[in-house]
Amino acid sequence: MIARSFPPVQPLRLGEYVLLVAALFSMVAFSIDSILPALPEIASTLVPENVNRAQLLISAFVIGAGAGQLFFGPLSDALGRRFSLSMGMLLYMLAAFAALWAQTLETLLFWRFIQGLGAAGPRACGMAMTRDLYQGREMARVNSMAFGFFVFVPAVAPMIGQGIVLAFGWRQMFTAYILLALVILIWFLLRQPETLPPERRRALSLRPILAAFKVVLSTRVTLIYMGVITLAFGQLMSFISSAQQIYVDVLGVGTRFPLYFALVTVFSAAAGFLNAKLVMRLGMRRLAVTGFAVQTVLAAVTLLAWWVFAPQGAWALWLFCGWATTLFFLNGLSFGNLNALAIQPLGHVAGTASAVIGAVPTIAAIAIAAPVGLAFNDTPFPLLIGVTICSALAVALMQLDRGNTD
Repeated sequence: MIARSFPPVQPLRLGEYVLLVAALFSMVAFSIDSILPALPEIASTLVPENVNRAQLLISAFVIGAGAGQLFFGPLSDALGRRFSLSMGMLLYMLAAFAALWAQTLETLLFWRFIQGLGAAGPRACGMAMTRDLYQGREMARVNSMAFGFFVFVPAVAPMIGQGIVLAFGWRQMFTAYILLALVILIWFLLRQPETLPPERRRALSLRPILAAFKVVLSTRVTLIYMGVITLAFGQLMSFISSAQQIYVDVLGVGTRFPLYFALVTVFSAAAGFLNAKLVMRLGMRRLAVTGFAVQTVLAAVTLLAWWVFAPQGAWALWLFCGWATTLFFLNGLSFGNLNALAIQPLGHVAGTASAVIGAVPTIAAIAIAAPVGLAFNDTPFPLLIGVTICSALAVALMQLDRGNTD
């Protein structure tokens, strides 16, 4: 039902709010995963002499999405969540329109970076809105439910992307991005009230912004969980970077790659809803530690099994798919909790905090994912080794906050 006033003043019911936040967060995931099936056609059109360079379209967007949060976070603390999020969505749409007409890979990379900057608006503002409205385990519960819906986006994004590419060509991917952003922006503007009243806003000037950054970067608990988020996001980005080559070149699934990618992520959707139930009883930190500890063991066992038995055919496919499902599932038990733990002490600078917590791990995760992707050697060994190390380091890092019972 459409709100009776504009801008809306009536708070959203929890269910619709969770769906809206999931949609806002999905902008980044859809923009990354949907373009994967288009990379071969983009490469053959723009860089036929060096097809591997097309993969830079992923990195350009991710770097933009990370860096942009450092701008949109402080902007939302000063001018409110609605205005800042709207500006991000408009920038995202303008960049997608420009990318639609790009004639060189360099031009396309530039607009993908700008598109990522725009996508940072809904990411940073969505996280800040949740911190405005909820605290502690309740905030983790909301984040987890949003993740439960959000995870369907990377599940279906490659299939949607492949369908668009086959039917209309790769350029129309950017038309799809514009339409998606427009629908979500209209929904947001019609239904979501401002969550940051004027009396709680911070001046948009360099000194208070730097002061807020100092608060975030001097909060020990926040730094610990930013490190853990970096490791978690790094191993997921490693999987995304390597997935197409592993599924196509090693496992031989060909054009069925989007289907298997979808199966892995869909089965992991239950993690967000399970965490929403468990977190109120068991706490955020305990669930996150358990998830990373289990993944350390599973990745190591899968690595050992592949080394000893050298599986082939259907056995190799289902062994990899089974392990990949646990990777997404166990991360689903962690992401909502980690973000809530990191931002919990920073409600007074939630916009800037959400920006730093989002930006630093996003950019730093590229330093993990890029070497893992470049190490691809026609086996899943580099990916499995990378995930084992990341998960083990995450468990070790969380031991620095053992006194936390949240």
